[in-house]
Amino acid sequence: MLATFADFSAVPARVSNCVTRYEQCRAASSHLVMGAGASAALDFEVDGAETIVEATLHVTALVSKLGRSPGYAPVDLAVNGKVLVSGLTVPGGGDLPQDNVFAVPGGLLLPGTNTLEIRTAADARSDLWLYRVMLDSVYERGRSERALAARAAHDTVFTYTTERRAPFTSSWEPGPRLLFHVDRGEESLPAQLGWRGADGAESAISFQSNMSDFHGHHRAADGALAEFRGRITGRWAFPEGTEEAQVYRFRTEEGWGGSWHGSGELRLLVDDGSGPVERVTWRDQRGNSGVAGLRIAPGDAQAAPDVTGAASVLDASGEFKAAGEIADNLLYASGSKWLAGARQAWVEFGFDTPVVLTSYTLASANDFPDRDPRDWFLYGSSDGDSWTQLDARAGEEFARRFQARTFRVTGDAAPFTRYRLDITGNRGADEIQLSGVRFAGIAPADFSGYYQRYNEGPIGYRGTALNAPRIPAPAAGAVDEADHGAGTDAVLATEAGQAARLAAELDQAARSLAEAARSMDKMAAWVRDR
Repeated sequence: MLATFADFSAVPARVSNCVTRYEQCRAASSHLVMGAGASAALDFEVDGAETIVEATLHVTALVSKLGRSPGYAPVDLAVNGKVLVSGLTVPGGGDLPQDNVFAVPGGLLLPGTNTLEIRTAADARSDLWLYRVMLDSVYERGRSERALAARAAHDTVFTYTTERRAPFTSSWEPGPRLLFHVDRGEESLPAQLGWRGADGAESAISFQSNMSDFHGHHRAADGALAEFRGRITGRWAFPEGTEEAQVYRFRTEEGWGGSWHGSGELRLLVDDGSGPVERVTWRDQRGNSGVAGLRIAPGDAQAAPDVTGAASVLDASGEFKAAGEIADNLLYASGSKWLAGARQAWVEFGFDTPVVLTSYTLASANDFPDRDPRDWFLYGSSDGDSWTQLDARAGEEFARRFQARTFRVTGDAAPFTRYRLDITGNRGADEIQLSGVRFAGIAPADFSGYYQRYNEGPIGYRGTALNAPRIPAPAAGAVDEADHGAGTDAVLATEAGQAARLAAELDQAARSLAEAARSMDKMAAWVRDR
């Protein structure tokens, strides 16, 4: 018998090997609401070549409350018009859906199309909330549950509205939206989730099996404790729903047998509006669990790491391609530059995963000080359409050639995948030029923790960011100098470094000429011998 289920926790309902029909029902965010005299039917198929001695029927439901009293909504179950259960009273008055399991005699099932009907009594005084229905051959018990879990695990990005209340109080207060995504490719949804923010706040929550709700606790950075609960408001397949969020993507390894072994990609996203996380713990519905302690750079602009290696140039307003003075030169210690033939110009940079910039560095080029940027804006974006201003500068000056000045980001810290440097004025020339741009920000480079599969012991678990730096750091010999204005000066390439590189190039040229001379001498000798 094929996996047969109807999961009403999703809209539209997830179904397999069946078609659903309703009367006097309505879809809620996590269940099907059945009032008095309502019915829900599943038309499912049985292979005529298969003999089913018995089937197992799972009905997950809950009766809504009547004020402070448990609800009342008796249920009848029928297969192909024959009553299987009459007047079933599903426990009500609580918050947890109840799993009800029944044996279906094989004699009630027919080759071809069959119908399972769930009916509420006409005198029901509250609603029956139907979450899911699963049907399997007794010899393949659990098949539908596994198939449903695999289908449900395809949508692994979740958002919840949340509420908090102080212990031993009755009033719930609205909390921030929770957005999360935890996926290591095992097609299993989380049962529990915990996280600690960089500010010291901690949360730990446990989910309903259908992910409709959670309950747990939250401890604020100041130590204040609160109950914590939430209800689902959205669910998507990755990467949908994460466009403006900071998703950490790691290449992972598992440690066992005395060495480390590749174990695929881990994606982590937990956003409760309080900033970056430094630790995430989880247990999935199969009983597997893991912990990842993220190594996060400090938020101070002077201490944050250089993340330029993860950046690329997406676009520029102009370039001098004939001379090779293009925008890509800005991210490499190449000794070249970017030249745009206008008094206003812009460059757009991109990161594979969101980065919170804390500072950025601009380096003047080799000549013509009147081409130096004087006025500019720095913007951040997650989609390339909506931009947030992060910094604005006016009247800035570069004291010498190849001077680098570092500027703190003055706007609100937020993760973005795109950054745009918009230069609105220079020192008077008809062109704008720069020799380098570098970025510093918060982007975890790796994590360390453990992973434990169900019914096995814990093993080592570690990972490195998939957006690890792909280009070298600035050339050796760079020198920092104090900036008496808004930032810090640094020489990306000192005059000594420039001379050393020029000497090396001249030496290589001399070697090439000597080799060419030797070749010509050999050719002349060969001609004489002829």
